[in-house]
Amino acid sequence: MRIALVVAVAAAFPVNALASPVRIKDLVEFDGVRGNDLVGYGLVVGLNGTGDGIRNAPFTEEIMTNILERLGVNVSGEQFRPKNVAAVFVTANLPPFARAGSRIDVTVSAVGDAKSLLGGTLIMTPLNAADGQIYAVAQGTVIAGGAVAEGQGAATVEGVPTAGSIPSGAYVEREIDFDFTQLSMLRLALREPDFTTAARIETRINASFGREVAVMLDAGTVELNVGATRARSPAHALGRIENLSVEPERRARVVVDQRSGTIVMGEDVRISRVAVSQGNLTLRIQERPLAIQPNPFTDGETVVVPRTEAEILEEPGIGLAEVPEGTSLSEVVAGLNALGVSPRDMIDILKSIKSAGALHADFVVR
Repeated sequence: MRIALVVAVAAAFPVNALASPVRIKDLVEFDGVRGNDLVGYGLVVGLNGTGDGIRNAPFTEEIMTNILERLGVNVSGEQFRPKNVAAVFVTANLPPFARAGSRIDVTVSAVGDAKSLLGGTLIMTPLNAADGQIYAVAQGTVIAGGAVAEGQGAATVEGVPTAGSIPSGAYVEREIDFDFTQLSMLRLALREPDFTTAARIETRINASFGREVAVMLDAGTVELNVGATRARSPAHALGRIENLSVEPERRARVVVDQRSGTIVMGEDVRISRVAVSQGNLTLRIQERPLAIQPNPFTDGETVVVPRTEAEILEEPGIGLAEVPEGTSLSEVVAGLNALGVSPRDMIDILKSIKSAGALHADFVVR
């Protein structure tokens, strides 16, 4: 496998090409406009014998008893051994400005030793936020993302059948107590803090309104004076600026994935003058024991004599090559590809160049 993708991308998009403008709404998070995580603990019923084993998951029996007692069924002292129920955690995200009665998606994940949630139904489950208050209630049929097939001698699993989702499976019961209209100052938090990008956002907003309404506080924050915008409300002010386009400035970065041999780089990555030499040594050791038999009609014993063969092979590598000053990383990768260097060796070469201080970029290894 060669890293043809990197070379193709570098050829299709030249290094000196200008970055495309991006909407402000895709670069920042608006202060007060955020979601909240919800979590609940519930029960999935109706499984086809793939639920929790009660002995291994006693909490399933406990929650099932509580639900039945709330429904008026007295089960005190009874022994439950069903295989069609499973205890689950239910998670969801309450979007900003969600109103009571609206519906949100939920994710259901098994807690015990259930084999599959396929075909199960989530019983009414309250969802709590970090403050302990109930903000939504979930219920519905679970859509699992996998399947299980098993017999007496073998079993196979496709995907993850112990987790699933319920689209629009929860009703919002409580709204977040937040009055957005009372904000006089709004902060725009950059997802990737950068002084240049923040300055460009400030300049673009002020140019749109024709006066100074925004000011850059730091690399990650731009403050908007809602009163100075003369907008009817903070919502109107954000609606006017969120679609303004700005050309973001990003740090030079190289990301490599050692497991898949993938290399992704930015267009601003540069390499200083450096010399590279690379080769591989392979140590091969083989055991070939030799059995020596005694002569016929003697009382001797068979003896095994160890025989070890060891050799060191040097595979062809890169001779001493010099990289000129200011060369882009895409050009270096294209040259290494032309020499037939494997992705693993290429990652090692890039690591060494970074260690030598010649690779001017953030080097991220995963």
